[in-house]
Amino acid sequence: MMQPLEVGTRVLCRWRDGKHHPVKVIERRRLQSGGPNDYEYYVHYTEFNRRLDEWVRLEQLDLDSVENDVDEKVEDKVTGLKMTRHQKRKIDETHVEGHEELDAASLREHEEFTKVKNIATIELGRYEIETWYFSPFPPEYNDCLNLYFCEFCLTFMKRKQQLQRHMKKCDLKHPPGDEIYRSGTLSMFEVDGKKNKVYGQNLCYLAKLFLDHKTLYYDVDLFLFYVLCECDDRGCHMVGYFSKEKHSEESYNLACILTLPPYQRKGYGKFLIAFSYELSKKEGKVGTPERPLSDLGLLSYRGYWTRVLLDILKKHKGNISIKELSDMTAIRAEDILATLQALELIQYRKGQHVICADPKVLDRHLKAAGRGGLEVDVSKLIWTPYKEQG
Repeated sequence: MMQPLEVGTRVLCRWRDGKHHPVKVIERRRLQSGGPNDYEYYVHYTEFNRRLDEWVRLEQLDLDSVENDVDEKVEDKVTGLKMTRHQKRKIDETHVEGHEELDAASLREHEEFTKVKNIATIELGRYEIETWYFSPFPPEYNDCLNLYFCEFCLTFMKRKQQLQRHMKKCDLKHPPGDEIYRSGTLSMFEVDGKKNKVYGQNLCYLAKLFLDHKTLYYDVDLFLFYVLCECDDRGCHMVGYFSKEKHSEESYNLACILTLPPYQRKGYGKFLIAFSYELSKKEGKVGTPERPLSDLGLLSYRGYWTRVLLDILKKHKGNISIKELSDMTAIRAEDILATLQALELIQYRKGQHVICADPKVLDRHLKAAGRGGLEVDVSKLIWTPYKEQG
């Protein structure tokens, strides 16, 4: 009789493309229907992002390829004084408010706690959405694989019938805040976390299902949430959002950003980024997103910075400085410099940075950056910067 695979085992697993890929067993559980050795395994595809981690059955695994992983057991004996480069990177990526100096033991505890997705799917409006990551819902939802969200107030429930009853009573048809932008069917609402605490917390729970290295902020009082909606005769349906600290000493103009999976690849992410910079322009400040950025977030920002800067360089006659570009775009000078350096459009001559703007090179980079998102029509933005009420 075959023994169940140990946690830490490396093995090949058949993925949805029909091919076998290397995985690491993260967790195992006994199947309710089956014999004493009938298990399913929660695996991480080592070539892919954690969002693709999933439970698999034994028949998907190529047992001839089994390797037992001993590194972890050795690593566990390390006192925490020496960290691997991987652990250091994880610490850099894991922004825990008030706990930036995580030691190796705390980090392992955090990873242990969040390694297995707790909610498999959610229903939001007309979509059933597969989740990507763990989210720390209250303990009473521990045994709940599927959650049902009211798409307007974001209350979540365990059963479809509860949602149906709730929808008959819920009188919201849009996020509970001020509409600050309406252009065609697109609308943006500003929700104050202090005035709408439960909505803000529910939005964070929901977002964490699709964001990996983000701490869940329970103290939503300090944030404004900008919720983007598609509007029709049934109401305003959330497609994504970004959050922003009311007062940021580091010039962050965006804390979290998410486009929900059914609405991705439609230009909404770039729209949200552009919107955050339009708010910074109205505030008369430069801005930058809070780090760490997710892999998808970083791609979106690089594309946005590239397009905005190259569009200006193409049209601009004569020399232009990093400072002038920053004043025009509200993009922080360091982000401009990093973007132009990555594109090899900047040289250091006689003690200063010089931008090289060959039109053919600019066109090539613009083409590589892909299409822009949906345009923000600034004339439709009705907004005044946040001021704390006395």
